[in-house]
Amino acid sequence: MINFKTLRYITLFAITIGIPFHICALSEYIPDFPWMKNVGAKTFPIQPAIYNACDFGAKGDAVEMNTAAIQAALDEAEKAGGGMVTFNPGIYLTGSIFVGNNVHLNIPKGTMLVGSQNIADYQRIETRVAGVEIEWPAALVNIIGKKNAAISGDGVIHGRGKVFWDKYWEMRKEYDSKGLRWIVDYDCERPRGILVSECENITIKDIVVYQPGFWSLHILYSKYVTVDGVIISNNIEGRGPSTDGIDIDSSEFILVQNSNINCNDDNFCLKAGRDSDGLRVNRPCQYIVIRNCIAGHGDGLFTCGSETSGGIRHVVAYNMKGIGTKYGLRFKSTSQRGGTIEDIFLCNIKMIGVRDPFVVDLNWHPAYSTAKLPDGYDEKQLPPHWKKMLDPVDPTRGIPKFRNIHFMNVHARDAETCIKVAGLKESTLDNFSFCNVSFKGKNAGKISWAKNWKFENFSIEANNEIIIENSVGVTF
Repeated sequence: MINFKTLRYITLFAITIGIPFHICALSEYIPDFPWMKNVGAKTFPIQPAIYNACDFGAKGDAVEMNTAAIQAALDEAEKAGGGMVTFNPGIYLTGSIFVGNNVHLNIPKGTMLVGSQNIADYQRIETRVAGVEIEWPAALVNIIGKKNAAISGDGVIHGRGKVFWDKYWEMRKEYDSKGLRWIVDYDCERPRGILVSECENITIKDIVVYQPGFWSLHILYSKYVTVDGVIISNNIEGRGPSTDGIDIDSSEFILVQNSNINCNDDNFCLKAGRDSDGLRVNRPCQYIVIRNCIAGHGDGLFTCGSETSGGIRHVVAYNMKGIGTKYGLRFKSTSQRGGTIEDIFLCNIKMIGVRDPFVVDLNWHPAYSTAKLPDGYDEKQLPPHWKKMLDPVDPTRGIPKFRNIHFMNVHARDAETCIKVAGLKESTLDNFSFCNVSFKGKNAGKISWAKNWKFENFSIEANNEIIIENSVGVTF
């Protein structure tokens, strides 16, 4: 609990930097921007008609393919103006299915949708994958170009993604040896768990997601979306590559709350496009609230990037907990990605056994981030998405900017390295602020290329002193 002295620190600090806020039970500092009242779905499909997929031929025997039967029920509900599509208890094998306008896909207790392990059962669509627009397989469950739709229930969506993980690792062996690490994620086509794309007023509530082939829940080019009470557990039969939890991608007015994620990449992540293609699209990720969530295994309790081209701004994350997560509060980009990341507020965050609780890296993962064509390839014969990746970025647009990022009531213990912060000479990390923040771990860490950081009631307990290099106005 915050004591009154700490409360005074936070109050004066917030007033100084101009943040509206309120205090709950003397233990929570919560920003109170007017836009926060507008996040999340404004409507929910409440049409009374119920369509049971079993009446359309679906069989929950874990053997028969049910894609056509489930889709028939979904289509009938949309055609009638809306309704709920549900199931008898059972295990339903399926490929890609698509939820329509005013349709509520209900997955009740005792029901599991199980993904096909044949990539041909996932319809090919135009989409964005890891920041690049591309033709790729659809997700297992899709809401694309729709309004007022929902997926809910106490049941499970199980991607059975291990076959796609194994395919990826085999491809990595070949691609790494050829200097093609930067393209393998795009060439290895793996279905996502849930895709919400170009939508408005969508609710994802209470479901459990297991083992997607790729990202678990991708919210793309959408607005007014609520994710509430979702459990994502991806590390079944091993840890799948790039099995992110929730990715909010060039979308706005999004609310994520009461959710719990164990995965093998970023847990709660904000994205906005990659390199030349992301700069062409130029759509920001903005007006986002993430609250009352937990991250276990994974590579980021809260992550901005690495896809930052359209910019990420106006974000509040509070009442978050990381337990054993590899990274905690993580910001990453590269010198060809571009975009401005600003006005981020991270409050009331606890991290226990998080290896690296605070990380900023503007030269993230060069082998993956930098597209370079090895000798022996004919550029005229390359696939379109290869050409997009290789399209050079104007240096004046490629340098990202991170500024005005605020941390309040943030605490980490049992860390390996408390702080790992690396800006660029061409792009310093400006105006970060910390109030009532403490880190405890083995190593203090390092800050480089930072400018004008503000500290109030800030501490690091480690076996050595923090290193500060090439920075101005960064003193404790």
